[in-house]
Amino acid sequence: MDEVGARNKMLPLLAATLICLAILLDYNKLHGILPSSIGNLPRSLQTLYLSENRFTGTIPSEIAKLTNLTVLQLDGNLLSGGIPDTLGNLENLFLLGLSRNKLSGKIPESVGNFKNLGELNLEENNLTGSIPSSLADCQNLVLLNLSYNDFHGSIPPGLMSISTLSKSLDLSYNKLNGSIPSEIGSLINLDSLNISNNQLSGDIPHAVGECLHLESLRLEVNFLRGSIPESLMSLRGITEMDLSRNNLSGEIPDFFETFDSLQLLNLSFNSLEGIVPTGGAFSNSSKVFIQGNKDLCTRSPMLQLPLCTSNPTKRKETLHIISIVVPLAAAVVVLISAVATILFKKRNELREHIDQSIKEFKKFSYNELAAATNNFSSANHVGSGSFGVVYKGILKFQAQPVAIKVFKLEHIGAPKSFFTECEVLRNTRHRNLMRVISLCSSFDQLGSEFKALVLEYMANGNLEIWLHSEVHEQRQKRPLSLVSRISIATDIAAALDYLHNRCTPPLVHCDLKPSNILLDDAMVAHVSDYGLAKFLGNHPSASLNDLTSIHGPRGSVGYIAPEYGLGYEISTAGDVYSYGIILLEMLTGKHPTDAIFNDGLNLHRLVVSALPEDIGDILETGIIPHDELEEANRNTESENHPVVRVQNCIMQLAKLGLKCSVDSPKDRPMMQDVYAEIIMIKETFSALCG
Repeated sequence: MDEVGARNKMLPLLAATLICLAILLDYNKLHGILPSSIGNLPRSLQTLYLSENRFTGTIPSEIAKLTNLTVLQLDGNLLSGGIPDTLGNLENLFLLGLSRNKLSGKIPESVGNFKNLGELNLEENNLTGSIPSSLADCQNLVLLNLSYNDFHGSIPPGLMSISTLSKSLDLSYNKLNGSIPSEIGSLINLDSLNISNNQLSGDIPHAVGECLHLESLRLEVNFLRGSIPESLMSLRGITEMDLSRNNLSGEIPDFFETFDSLQLLNLSFNSLEGIVPTGGAFSNSSKVFIQGNKDLCTRSPMLQLPLCTSNPTKRKETLHIISIVVPLAAAVVVLISAVATILFKKRNELREHIDQSIKEFKKFSYNELAAATNNFSSANHVGSGSFGVVYKGILKFQAQPVAIKVFKLEHIGAPKSFFTECEVLRNTRHRNLMRVISLCSSFDQLGSEFKALVLEYMANGNLEIWLHSEVHEQRQKRPLSLVSRISIATDIAAALDYLHNRCTPPLVHCDLKPSNILLDDAMVAHVSDYGLAKFLGNHPSASLNDLTSIHGPRGSVGYIAPEYGLGYEISTAGDVYSYGIILLEMLTGKHPTDAIFNDGLNLHRLVVSALPEDIGDILETGIIPHDELEEANRNTESENHPVVRVQNCIMQLAKLGLKCSVDSPKDRPMMQDVYAEIIMIKETFSALCG
């Protein structure tokens, strides 16, 4: 498509708009070049999403005419050429995304004009030159990602003095040289620092220890030397530290033994020496990597290093050192106590944030909810889960019933679940997500703490009842039709696509299963129960989750992604896996933990073994009546036969479920692609049914 063609396809409808605040065309298959006439869009435009398409050519400089833009997202296209210097005219920008393109050349100095910029994403391009010092003028940056480019030269010291950086600073996979600026200590709010895979030299600055909020520190694959600074003992919240493949020397500091939150410590392939600590993370070989340090020894054979030999001379030296170290240790204890106080204060601030967030909802008293449910009578009981019991109720002065979820606060994790659900419900709005009406945070008649959420009542229960009504008392009068199954699958995909790609920050549900998918009186699906949900990135709820989480994988047996059991981090790919299992369950009518699944057989493998010829043998009875299946088998050569076309839709659903539920998370599709495919299947089926 040429420029004229692209203009004819994109702009007539858009430019005709007199008042336009947002254009959202991301995640489509738009292609061709971006026309220069894009500058003729309404000046009122504030948000322009064109990411994840197939646009080629250069970024038109005329885009700088849209001076009211606050969000410009062009990530994930095939754009080439340089970044126009005129972009610096967009002084109102808060978010600029140009990542995953083929952009080249230098970052223009005009980037320093972005005084309001909060996030700048330029990763995975072919950008060259040095990092402009004018970036330091962006004093409101929260996230900066310049990784996977070809930048060289030193890191501008001013870049390390942007104290607002809190989410992430990623300069990895470039050719940066020189030392790490001592100004790094100004990044006191930063959660993640990644300057790995460069050509940096010199010592690790002691100032790194001043970045008290650091959770991830990645310095691997550089030419750093010297010892590991003692100041790193202040990083009490660190979960990941990779210093591997450098030239570090000296002993491994003992303070690493006290890092309770540490999940990965990689010190491999350096020149470290001496005795390896044995406590804390060092007692778990899956968390610590120290290979490639030939002068290390250990008192524990589990680390697969040579055992240390005793040395009387060294013992005397040790006694002398102790006389010096004891006073210093006392000072360290004082410092650790101060840091612990800071962390405790941070935890309280997080809880205060959650308490503040629930004030946005109208609150009901315990007595009002008790009256609505006839004192939480068993007759009003409609369901229960790990952390709560759900009752049907009628509130005073309201005609429509509501669902009241009462949290079992005596259970470990239930209070955290309540806070998480409040925060999720406060930050999300979508037709396929459960909507909160009100809440109660009070005390019951015995003076015990009482917390409950008042939610929309779903007249048709949950998906599990419809799929497995034989194991429930609430038997349904009619089977779930194929059109209903496809519609429900589309609703679930829409909800997950919203959580993963439209929320800021993204949200992973972590416990997707049929009992958490509720159906209203029109059989529209609503994803519910966010007690295990996880915000990705720097979000107050994400921090609270880390502080109070229960150890172990998140989710329910049969639906939990296999990588979680291996200790992998929470990711959107886990929800995609759960969605795939639910899709296969809706087709087969078989629960993933059914007794037939043993000796290596599971729901995924069952469907694989039936494709393509025997798909009818594993479908739930009633999706396609037996006589229609026989007719389809007799007409396999007629692709236009209605029953054959229905069977083809089912095949597409099965293949989509299989793609989503593969074991490897990197091989699963992204949720936006899953959503696009399920919509296509639904439209095909709707056209078939007239």
